[in-house]
Amino acid sequence: MSHHLDSPLARQDVRLDITDLYVFRGEVGTAFVIDVCHSLGQPKVPGYHPEGMYEFKVDLNGDAVEEVTYRLNFEERDAQGKQKYTVRRIRGKEAVDPHAKGTVIAQGITEETVTSPSGVRVWAGPAGDPFWIEPTVLHAVGHAFEDGTKLDLGDWNDSKAVNLFAGKTVYSIVLELPDAELLNGAGDNRKIGVWAVASLATDAGGWRTINRFGLPMIWPLFTQYNEDLGNRLNGGRPADDFATWGDALAKKMAAVVAAYGTSEDPQAYGEKIAHRMFPNIMPYHVGTSASYGFLEWNGRTMTDNAPDVMFSIAANTPIQLGIGKESVTSKPRKNFPYVPLAV
Repeated sequence: MSHHLDSPLARQDVRLDITDLYVFRGEVGTAFVIDVCHSLGQPKVPGYHPEGMYEFKVDLNGDAVEEVTYRLNFEERDAQGKQKYTVRRIRGKEAVDPHAKGTVIAQGITEETVTSPSGVRVWAGPAGDPFWIEPTVLHAVGHAFEDGTKLDLGDWNDSKAVNLFAGKTVYSIVLELPDAELLNGAGDNRKIGVWAVASLATDAGGWRTINRFGLPMIWPLFTQYNEDLGNRLNGGRPADDFATWGDALAKKMAAVVAAYGTSEDPQAYGEKIAHRMFPNIMPYHVGTSASYGFLEWNGRTMTDNAPDVMFSIAANTPIQLGIGKESVTSKPRKNFPYVPLAV
């Protein structure tokens, strides 16, 4: 799974479990999308956590530290299940501060589009899950990278492939930013890095990070059978990722590559891919077509085949799910808010 139910901490309240992050060219600017609260997690109360904080973090200069944060806070559900929300922008040194007040740039209510005077567009509400995964392949990948072996698929073949998420729903947050808004302070640079964070207010008055998402499919590679690692990977800062996790995950990839015999130096290969994965940030060149593929990682659309890409790159051998975007039961929309209709 891209990030679905990825750690014990995230599963405690799936309203704070970020299942996916997408970054792509929209109709009027760059669209940022996160999905939370997957129906597979059987949420007791659906929607967004009223004591939570949902943030899009943007690095404008390549230092793996955010220069701007877009923060959403939601109120309690009303009698109709709607939730009011506020969007704040925090720039500069305060962008890293969870207590910074920032500037309110939009306010709205779920399932209704909000457009600010500067052209920022926001939408939040229930949606279909546009992601797909094949459970047999998924679990075999998890075992391989935990045990340092080839995939063991038994008698499974493509004819048995199913989409675990067919017909499932999420709650999406869609934020579309005009270039002038997004690149304010970036100079001539149009290359940005994006990640998303979901946090929960603590009794002591602070914030606890529940989930952090940059690139897809890192968690399913390494944490399916090491859930404590899943909790720990969700914390921290992108700038510290390689120093903290690079060596351990490089060794896991090297072991699988060695099992397949696809590199003369598996450890060097693992280290190169670990450097590509960390810091765990989604790169994107503003104004271009997004594509998350083998050649480059440049944003991510809702129809990019991230599982095949990440599994194959990590193992240095082709790994395929046997299904693709055709298995998604509710398709992404071409127009804002882009996410599929909930079915």
